[in-house]
Amino acid sequence: MEFSSIKGFRDILPPETGLWQGIEETARKVFSSFGFLEIRTPAMEFTELFSRGIGQETDIVSKEMYTLSDSKGRGMALRPEATASVVRAYLQNGLHEAGGVHKLYTIGPMFRHERPQKGRLRQFHQINAELLGDPGPVSDAEMVIMAMTILEAIGIYEVRLCINSLGCVSCRPGYRNTLSGYLSGIRNSLCEDCRRRAELNPLRVFDCKVESCKEAIKGAPSISEHICRGCAEHFDQVKSYLDLAGLAFTFAPNLVRGLDYYCKTTFEIQTDRLGAQNAVAGGGRYDGLVKMLGGPEMPAIGFAVGMERVAALLEDTIPRYSKGADIFVAALGEASKKRIFPIIAALRKKGLRVEMEYGEKGLKAQLKRADKLNAGKVIILGEDELKRGEAIVRDMATKAQETVPLDRLVSLAERH
Repeated sequence: MEFSSIKGFRDILPPETGLWQGIEETARKVFSSFGFLEIRTPAMEFTELFSRGIGQETDIVSKEMYTLSDSKGRGMALRPEATASVVRAYLQNGLHEAGGVHKLYTIGPMFRHERPQKGRLRQFHQINAELLGDPGPVSDAEMVIMAMTILEAIGIYEVRLCINSLGCVSCRPGYRNTLSGYLSGIRNSLCEDCRRRAELNPLRVFDCKVESCKEAIKGAPSISEHICRGCAEHFDQVKSYLDLAGLAFTFAPNLVRGLDYYCKTTFEIQTDRLGAQNAVAGGGRYDGLVKMLGGPEMPAIGFAVGMERVAALLEDTIPRYSKGADIFVAALGEASKKRIFPIIAALRKKGLRVEMEYGEKGLKAQLKRADKLNAGKVIILGEDELKRGEAIVRDMATKAQETVPLDRLVSLAERH
């Protein structure tokens, strides 16, 4: 084999692609019910969009982005996440000038150069939702509910919802200083990455998966003890609306998001079935990002669902998404093939999946292939049937057969 895929990039093949299509279709239906519209942004953006929006000191920007320079020396990057791209499109195309609330979603690939592992590849896919223009707790609660609704509609129930508040630009600096003081006292117990994070972005220490770091920060001060009255009231309202919706949640005081632009409400939907990569979805409020990227003050909240992780949880259901052929045509001889060919085209125009044998094979071999394709019906046309101007239609489930005039075969579409 001369060529193979790049490490951390994988092919998604049938029948697994059927599962992916099912996940996407289900998500789109849920988005529609919440009034969200699709946006499609480029896979590549100017590097500065992410370094400014995500944060130069984050692992994503400093270590994980795929970057290049064009012929004019401008830095470009494959998108490591969707939010900054959506906000850029929102501003560039003047959506903010129309006022009101904008509800947008996008589905597609993201790219990060990190160690590949189950549910975490270098090219990965996300379902993203962004709500721009409303600062209130109702929109926070609705976004959380929508993320949970998508997972439930897809068929994932064994998850837990964790929520927290990260405070705002007024109250978080004080907490950050308090946390930095605590981390300096346990510096020798932290891994090399966390020592660097403690200097540049101390909240990121809570993201670390190293067991010794998890143990070391158990006594760390909680941000919930440092948020201002406004943030506390906002968070209480969010929890109240989740209660009204009957949605169970866990308050997770050490839950943070890895990107600099998050504030106030943050949440993560977790599972115990994926090992260390236990987050299936996550998101939160990012009220300062629009202004950071050159726009006006604009409240916003969003989330992302990891499609690889969702697909991994649904591996056992792949056969359900492998749709069989509606009709298999077993034509015997060249004359029969030519006579049935326009009928096949007409059946396909009716929306039926119709398969046929391209080579010259006997009836037994063709029926065997129809079985393999899980065909619902088989149309058999041999020399004798051709002379009579009719075909045999066999129901593969009941084995019942009937003779149908060739000029009436297309009516199978209405009867299927």
